[in-house]
Amino acid sequence: MANLKEIRNRISSIGSTMQITSAMKMVSAAKLKKAQDAITAMRPYADKLTELLQGLSASLDGDGGSIFAENRAVNKVLVVAITSNRGLCGAFNSNIIKQCNTLVAETYVGKQVDFLSIGKKGNDILRKKNTIVANHSKVFDDLTFDHVAEIAEFLMEQFTVGNYDKIELVYNKFKNAATQIVMTEQFLPIVSMEGDASKAADYIFEPSKVEIVKELIPKSLKTQLYKAIRDSFASEHGARMTAMHKATDNAKDLRDQLKLTYNKARQAAITNEILEIVGGAEALNN
Repeated sequence: MANLKEIRNRISSIGSTMQITSAMKMVSAAKLKKAQDAITAMRPYADKLTELLQGLSASLDGDGGSIFAENRAVNKVLVVAITSNRGLCGAFNSNIIKQCNTLVAETYVGKQVDFLSIGKKGNDILRKKNTIVANHSKVFDDLTFDHVAEIAEFLMEQFTVGNYDKIELVYNKFKNAATQIVMTEQFLPIVSMEGDASKAADYIFEPSKVEIVKELIPKSLKTQLYKAIRDSFASEHGARMTAMHKATDNAKDLRDQLKLTYNKARQAAITNEILEIVGGAEALNN
């Protein structure tokens, strides 16, 4: 059995760890509320805008469509992997890495697959075996629409000049604090709602459909990327809050077990001392 000093040191160490994990849980909970409100307010607008433009693109003739809706033979794919800059958030980052590896090994086997990383954790792992065309981890230092729009413009340029035939987003979609859904979402070319082209007849357009599509599609793509990063940002804090809550509970259980072990060892030491005193007294009497 370990000596009492060693057990006391372990109890003290676990107590310090509990303070850290508890503090990290509270910080993530505070940040989660703000991030959750932002993505909840933004999601209906982004989804409706995407739906409208998909319907418009499907209703346009081939000559009047947008270059961003051009379907090509897929030989070169760019995957935007959205992870976090920090760890201690459970399987948040590893799920994205796993999905990216699945795309390379199964979905796009035999094709050129490059990555654009948003988040240091994904960049550090993916660059070991894959080509990283750009790393935009600093976007989380000041997460604004303007900074995300610069990334979206770069992606649109890569598609229009023909460097890539398809661009995918891989990120965690926020459901609640304990649940994040790994999403693989096509960014470019735009997915047309072929079966819903008739929806465009419900609207009167001024100016023409073509002008509206050409003007709004870049804005819609920027909004789509911003929504994905916002989703991932909220999911990160939810995952970290849950992970730190579990870590705190586990540390508490371990501390309680060590305290019980310490008390047993202390009681055994006291009992031995009493037995030695009694034994010594009897020897003197004899």
